[in-house]
Amino acid sequence: MTHTFLLESGSWIIKGTWLDKNQQSNPFKGAIIINWEQSNWFSMQMKIVFPQNVPQSGSFQNRPEIIFEYKGLIPSNRSRYAYVLKRSDLEKIEGEGWISNDSIIQRYWVLGNTRRLNGFETFFCLDENTYHLTSGMMTGNNLLYTFEGILDRHG
Repeated sequence: MTHTFLLESGSWIIKGTWLDKNQQSNPFKGAIIINWEQSNWFSMQMKIVFPQNVPQSGSFQNRPEIIFEYKGLIPSNRSRYAYVLKRSDLEKIEGEGWISNDSIIQRYWVLGNTRRLNGFETFFCLDENTYHLTSGMMTGNNLLYTFEGILDRHG
């Protein structure tokens, strides 16, 4: 199957669930916009927002939105690529991606962080208009949070 996510310009809607360590899961929704600015350079912006007043262990948690800004280079006829990522809650992130037949797998690490933060993202192709995203952040060998969602092509 040929990938339509990331490898083509477009916009996507995402709905899913965020799970922090030792907490209940939080629903989220968001949007992703992918642009190809030059022959092999892509940019991807993702914004996820959380509904207000979600109960968390007897109290209410208002989690701020998170904005992800990726910029990367995918060389022609290659299945591996490099990218940089800036998040609204973290900065100075570098990563690598692999494009396989059914998935796009990304791994990243936060630079200059004493907690050794690193993460992963897997975009699994369900069909040309739908992907399943699984993502997580770790500190050293411990998982801090994970989130997953369904991406639907928009327009």
